[in-house]
Amino acid sequence: MKRSTRLRTASLGLLLALAGCRRESEQPPPAPPPAAPDTPAGERRLPSGQVMPPDMGAALASVAPLVDSVRAAVVQVEVRAASPARRSRGDSPWGEEEESPFGGPWGPFTPFGPREEPPRQGLGSGFITDARGLVLTNHHVVKDATDIQVRLPDGRELSAKVLGTDPLTDVALLQLRLPPGAKALPVVRLGDADALRVGDWVVAIGNPFGLSSSVSLGILSAKARDIGAGPFDDFLQTDAAINPGNSGGPLFNLRGEVVGINTAIVGQGSGIGFAVPSNLVRALLPQLEEEGAVTRGWLGVAVQDLTADLGEALGLPTREGAVVTDVSEDTPAAAAGLRPDDVIIAVDGQPIASGGALTRAVALKAPGTALTLSVYRDGKREEVKATLGTRPDLEGVASRGRPGAEEMPPDQRVGLVISDMDARLAQAQGLPGSGALVTDVDAGSVAERAGLAPGMVVVEARGQPVRRARDLVRALREAEPGEPVLLRVVSPGGQRALRALTVPAE
Repeated sequence: MKRSTRLRTASLGLLLALAGCRRESEQPPPAPPPAAPDTPAGERRLPSGQVMPPDMGAALASVAPLVDSVRAAVVQVEVRAASPARRSRGDSPWGEEEESPFGGPWGPFTPFGPREEPPRQGLGSGFITDARGLVLTNHHVVKDATDIQVRLPDGRELSAKVLGTDPLTDVALLQLRLPPGAKALPVVRLGDADALRVGDWVVAIGNPFGLSSSVSLGILSAKARDIGAGPFDDFLQTDAAINPGNSGGPLFNLRGEVVGINTAIVGQGSGIGFAVPSNLVRALLPQLEEEGAVTRGWLGVAVQDLTADLGEALGLPTREGAVVTDVSEDTPAAAAGLRPDDVIIAVDGQPIASGGALTRAVALKAPGTALTLSVYRDGKREEVKATLGTRPDLEGVASRGRPGAEEMPPDQRVGLVISDMDARLAQAQGLPGSGALVTDVDAGSVAERAGLAPGMVVVEARGQPVRRARDLVRALREAEPGEPVLLRVVSPGGQRALRALTVPAE
């Protein structure tokens, strides 16, 4: 009796449960809350105002079609480079410790390119951006290269030369040497890195540890990262897996456009990599192709970031901008009437959020460009007109990054290492503001026999003015073997003299 009672009770409970389920299923589901007018497509907004993310599994089933469409244009860059012993100390734009050229306040940021061990050989990555055979990669991958071989995924191997390089952004442009009748090259195009949002998917393709055409997937972790690598840091940060050998390779968005050049990783971490944004690369390309180097605009001010506390103390309605802390004499900034404590908030209508943003915005414009600066001065907004000058080679790397200088290494030509003149050095040493600064002279070379020494500035060669290092390179290249080239030089302190340098036979 007790057993049958228990069975009836259990059966009744099951029927009630089923009935309850049926009643719930027969009731219409509650209507979803109306989406806010600004809710992006694919997102749902909860009553609390929180956003329900879209179904990511449905949004990103596979990146295989993307990889198939772009991988053929990603190349392996094999480099044989001169021994570091050939270079003078301080020849690196990143400092004397060239084993870790991205050393910064946050720890060692390490490029993925070839190591600085003599004789130096290494593998990097790159990508073809023009059917004429133009390849983008990193400066540190091809630095001091004496031989460059580029291998395509289809098995072709082509030699290449450096067409242009910019050490300050770690970007280099190569020209493939195409044989007659070569079949068409696959290419990829540069996209808009500014349109990326943190959290967007990105794909890295390259040759880590020599493993060709390796693919990794991740997200954009952050934008506008300053890692202490140079004055124009504006890196994209990603957690897509990148390793030694990925350097110079492309970072793609999901449309198959290159949004960055993979450049550095954090030495003690994983999943933290950095790429030069495509918009910066696009701005440099014309000069790299036509001039072999980058000439930047310059104001001549020292700046710092505007903080909330500073903005309040200065009585400003804004909390973002670049605070002018110093204005150098005889500079475009001085001519424009800029003053210390001025706060620059826009350049030609484009907002400026920090001192670094101002430095980058000015540097991307050509010397001689007229621009309008929106400035807060004594709490009032003003518009200041300025005409940019040419940025001095403050880091002493301009000529060393140019193909013209690489074609005349000290041991093969005259034994002379030169750079563009530095305005600060000129003022401190009583030297001319333009010319070819002698930074190193090879022992026993024809340059040493001619009486040239580090610190001298060549201002004239073969009767023609020398305003930049490339002018001297051109004059020596045009001279006949055995010809004594008359040089007019200025030594520290302003003493002028003549030197005769005999160009050796090839």
